[in-house]
Amino acid sequence: MKKTKLIINKNFYSTLSDLSKINKRKRLTNAKKFSFNVAPNLQEIKIGLLLGDLNAEKQSINGNTRLRFAQGLVNEPYLFHLYDLFQDYSSSLPRKYESKVDTRTNKIYSTVIFQTYSLPCFNKYYELFYLNKVKIVPLNIGELLTARGLAYWAMDDGAKLGSGFTFSTNSFQKKEVELLIQVLTENFDLNCSVHIQRKEEHRIYIKSDSMNKFKELVRPYFHESMLYKLD
Repeated sequence: MKKTKLIINKNFYSTLSDLSKINKRKRLTNAKKFSFNVAPNLQEIKIGLLLGDLNAEKQSINGNTRLRFAQGLVNEPYLFHLYDLFQDYSSSLPRKYESKVDTRTNKIYSTVIFQTYSLPCFNKYYELFYLNKVKIVPLNIGELLTARGLAYWAMDDGAKLGSGFTFSTNSFQKKEVELLIQVLTENFDLNCSVHIQRKEEHRIYIKSDSMNKFKELVRPYFHESMLYKLD
């Protein structure tokens, strides 16, 4: 992994609410950690995000789980939206990181990141989505994925492609992608197919004849900055 430079700019955080309160946060006691719960709407959102770019991390086998949110600078408004949702669980402000110059493109890439406290209430998500530290698709994903979760998965890791929509499921195994397609078909009546990019890399494609239905499902939950992915 390339080394990154941390950039802290007060103007960068001008959209944050209650900044002074956030800056005064202290280390949590064990009792406080166990007092945290996850609201139902955030559970739905978290399922979708974990199918996308959200990472759950444990620093030790018996430790608690923290969530790490990261987006490219172009998606800064969306990242701040996520921060507004999860700021009560967050251990720090969002920060902007710059990579060293990429020798392939001669460009510097910026990423906005924030992470949560390590909390017991997040452990079940780690157990669902990780096996030997590798992200997987839970076998019961059909019971977990709602329209709200689908919307956040789409914002996090989807893109309009031609007259349809694609999900970047490259990191999942073929059988996991097939399970997700089964869920999209049975739960949401969406017509999907598998697009093979490279050997062993599979993406989900929602076909054009299902796009109106897909938009109706997810548009109510889309952040305004991400609507370009639908239209």
